[in-house]
Amino acid sequence: MRKELLIGCGGQRTKLLTNEACPVWTNLVTLDINPDHKPDVLWDLMVLPLPFADNTLDEIHAYEVLEHTGTQGDYKFFFAQFSDFWRILKPDGLLLATCPSLTSPWLWGDPSHSRVIQRESLVFLRQSSYEAVGKTTMSDFRNIYKADFEVVHCISTDNSFQFVLQAVKPSRIKE
Repeated sequence: MRKELLIGCGGQRTKLLTNEACPVWTNLVTLDINPDHKPDVLWDLMVLPLPFADNTLDEIHAYEVLEHTGTQGDYKFFFAQFSDFWRILKPDGLLLATCPSLTSPWLWGDPSHSRVIQRESLVFLRQSSYEAVGKTTMSDFRNIYKADFEVVHCISTDNSFQFVLQAVKPSRIKE
């Protein structure tokens, strides 16, 4: 049975990003820190691990929420968070997300935004990207990051950065 998670749902229950195989919610679970939004799961996204078993979700949706978690430069939380998303996704499961784009006035205009996620950030989530270590100035995080995603969609507009990551399991990590 398919299972989808909408994190930081707020009052929103609309599926904003879809994949062709499943354009509507089939078995939605909502998660939010605010009980007023009446989520299925009341949880702080800064607390890891998330309260879901390994390999149980087909999709995780994160609309305008990831920029509220972690802090810019906190690479340990960045990799821990994406590792946890990877953990709870089934093989080939999808993380579908939106964040403010680099040109959005809300990127740093919203006082609750604590970090930026941009196209270049996603490079570090693909284990195959680490083949560039030693050949370029790319930092090597394989000592703390064992998960693996493939970028299947990535687009930036004036206000929005949208991306879809697919969980690669088992990880293609090469040590």
